[in-house]
Amino acid sequence: MLPLFGVLSTGRTAENPCVDAAERKNILSRYLDHSRRFDEVAARRNGRSANAEVIPLTPPMRELEQEPTMREIEVLQLISDGLVNREIGQRLFLSEETVKSHVRHLLAKLQARSRAHAVAIGFRRGLIS
Repeated sequence: MLPLFGVLSTGRTAENPCVDAAERKNILSRYLDHSRRFDEVAARRNGRSANAEVIPLTPPMRELEQEPTMREIEVLQLISDGLVNREIGQRLFLSEETVKSHVRHLLAKLQARSRAHAVAIGFRRGLIS
């Protein structure tokens, strides 16, 4: 018997989430049927009768493909100097919420996991000194 995670139906309990041979055959049969129907529909759309080609999904342009703005680099420099959001806001005449927004954008654009990681990336890229 194969374990089946996250799917519970008649005859199975949370303590014993296994699939017997008959149920496994049923699941495989449904999968093959769905796969066959998908290929048929895709082939009709393409005007072909052979197996349809699946077009890969291209993800939308991510923020990391953008460079940080000059203001975000200023914020990053002040983070590297050890200032907290409130102090950065006072220094740059920004609200604390605006500083938080700049920090969020920096983390996304640099793909950083933390403020310290963002500073390390900024040094490596030569964004800050």
